[in-house]
Amino acid sequence: MKPSSNLLTPDNHALVLIDFEGQMAFATSNLPVHELRTNVAIVSGASKIFNVSTVVTTVAEESFSGPVFPEVEEFYPISTSGYIDRTTMNTWEDENAYKAIVAKNKKKIVLAGLWTSVCIVGPALSAIEEGYEVYIITDACGDVSKEAHERAVQRMVQAGAIPITSIQYLLELQRDWAREATYGPVTSLMKKYGGSYGIGIQYAHTMLKH
Repeated sequence: MKPSSNLLTPDNHALVLIDFEGQMAFATSNLPVHELRTNVAIVSGASKIFNVSTVVTTVAEESFSGPVFPEVEEFYPISTSGYIDRTTMNTWEDENAYKAIVAKNKKKIVLAGLWTSVCIVGPALSAIEEGYEVYIITDACGDVSKEAHERAVQRMVQAGAIPITSIQYLLELQRDWAREATYGPVTSLMKKYGGSYGIGIQYAHTMLKH
């Protein structure tokens, strides 16, 4: 009856959202940007619903990369969330970002961001080398080509990272529909951003009254 320690829970990991900015999205082509934005909204919303320890970091926000996605700011407003802007491509090499992440005191780190082959590979390999368990939300990561994204994911998996997806992340945190405190927010998030799954939830709530 005891769940695996490999499963994510709201309090056993830190989430790091990396460089979800316009300039980084312009060249993303491994998946349509509208799908990427939807997946980012699911991840951001999930972390907010479950009060996950979260770090939002940007690169050259004012001089090059531009503002964060609206789907990040919806749940983590810039005015209150303390975004950490960097010059380094590898978040792990930025002193302020590194301190913010390790200060969460979580052995598991979940990463999502742009681009997979640079800004995700860097912190993933660095964190693994320091003894952290690293999870990558692969459908909330983007790169300049499908090849670049897939090879980056392959490289991280070979180093010990664990690939997951955005809806998997959300449902792994919920785990039990009897958890009423988060049932409503989770299903509302999915009705808004969950595509056909969300439509199914809307149908069930409307037609079956549950």
